[in-house]
Amino acid sequence: MPLAFPSHSHGTIAFGFFNIETDLLLLERLFFFADRFCQAIIDLSQEKGESQCEVHLDGFGINDRFRIGNLHGAIQGIDLSGFIGATYRKFPFPLDPKGFKQKSYGIKNQGYMQTLIQEYGEPTAIRILWNKNSVQVAVNEYVFDQEIFSTLIAYVDQGGYPRWQNEIRPDYVQSMLKKLKETFSSLMGA
Repeated sequence: MPLAFPSHSHGTIAFGFFNIETDLLLLERLFFFADRFCQAIIDLSQEKGESQCEVHLDGFGINDRFRIGNLHGAIQGIDLSGFIGATYRKFPFPLDPKGFKQKSYGIKNQGYMQTLIQEYGEPTAIRILWNKNSVQVAVNEYVFDQEIFSTLIAYVDQGGYPRWQNEIRPDYVQSMLKKLKETFSSLMGA
């Protein structure tokens, strides 16, 4: 479930997993797979630039809110419009609340999700720019304090809300955390 996070550029924005069967993340109108996000964070933590570092990850943009869909309506099964609705037609919200856990096997659904999102959005290169002097991180036009960006990383580490099923993190999350610890990256947060 995406959560609200403060940004410098756009006020409060939504970030997170939006369906427990996929590892696709959303950041407002941007969508990207969690394994690619984690690899971008690894790459960013290894950059040696003194004032700023930049990496890119492949993702998708959907600029029309109607094409994105209605998350709460899709969860309830009453509004299956747009990309999010199409996702919930394939992967409905679990009937048993105990099943509401982010699945570590979501990566196996990437092929399906990549095909689906291309019906609604456009492929885009997403730029992550870490400005060490201003202690800010920009994801395309969305600018965060480095501390808030660290909470986005922590969100992925935890499996968002409702957390990883059985607290089992995918390998790509474990690799990201290991690399952040090895590099003593301040992206890790406090």
